[in-house]
Amino acid sequence: MRFQKLDLNLLVALDALLRERSISRAAEHMHLSQSAMSSALARLRAYFDDDLLISVGRKLELTSRAEVLKEAVRDVLMRVDTSIATAPEFDPSESDRKFQLAVSDYTAATLIPHLLALAEKQSRAVRFDLIPVPGRPQRALESGDADLMVISRPYALPDHPTETLYQEEVCCVVCSDSRFARAGELTLEQYEAAGHVAVQPPAMDRPSLENWFKERYVKARHIEVTTFSFVSAPYLVMGTERIAIMHARLAQLARKSLPVTLFALPTPTPHLEQVQQWHRHRTRDPGLIWVRGLLHEAVLRMDAEPDQGPTA
Repeated sequence: MRFQKLDLNLLVALDALLRERSISRAAEHMHLSQSAMSSALARLRAYFDDDLLISVGRKLELTSRAEVLKEAVRDVLMRVDTSIATAPEFDPSESDRKFQLAVSDYTAATLIPHLLALAEKQSRAVRFDLIPVPGRPQRALESGDADLMVISRPYALPDHPTETLYQEEVCCVVCSDSRFARAGELTLEQYEAAGHVAVQPPAMDRPSLENWFKERYVKARHIEVTTFSFVSAPYLVMGTERIAIMHARLAQLARKSLPVTLFALPTPTPHLEQVQQWHRHRTRDPGLIWVRGLLHEAVLRMDAEPDQGPTA
């Protein structure tokens, strides 16, 4: 099909080329041969009268015209996908659709098991692909690599819709053999003087949870261990006098299998807000509406049997 003398099939190739910045990777993404993708690039260059991709050393970089086209082409294809290609109705009992959810390991451990349990009651064929929250969340949504993200409110994108899922508290986790656990209290002075385990998720370009508190609430901090994983934090205080700040729900899960003691933070802190976010063009996607509803149900299921909170 052609529009204004442009073969519209070439738009898909152009999108892959601009995202991958590699002829071979774009060809692999589209299940084409490298020669076929090279031919498509040549036709695109002729149509736009622009090189689009130019060699800089061993890499391909976008021309200024390509940079302008990149978002426009992705937007057009996303609109086509959501307006035409997406089925007008979604029946989970009849669908084998795969949903790609960008989540942290904290969310994967606490909320997602409840989502999967609820989804299985309605469908044994629907699939879920959990991927890490990328360093550039907007690119993941706009490229279609993620159908939906579950993230903390500060990481949410201003250009796409969000829904609040729940509020989360944070608490301190220490080894049950530590002096803090034996004393049964954790003062602000002890907290400031202690060594800490900090979580810095990979590729995140905003302050980590640990730095967030350091900048706003507690000045004296000694970060002795950093990790990319929220789930690993309670394991890293074992056998030490260190303290880890953790999401309360995840800390409560850890307490069921590890000899750890939970304390409230010795300084007032606001709650964290977990949200779900999707591309603005996919608000009416029936499948995503189903998943979004299930996530709200999953929150209720997750909190149906509240654990004991951290020590006051």
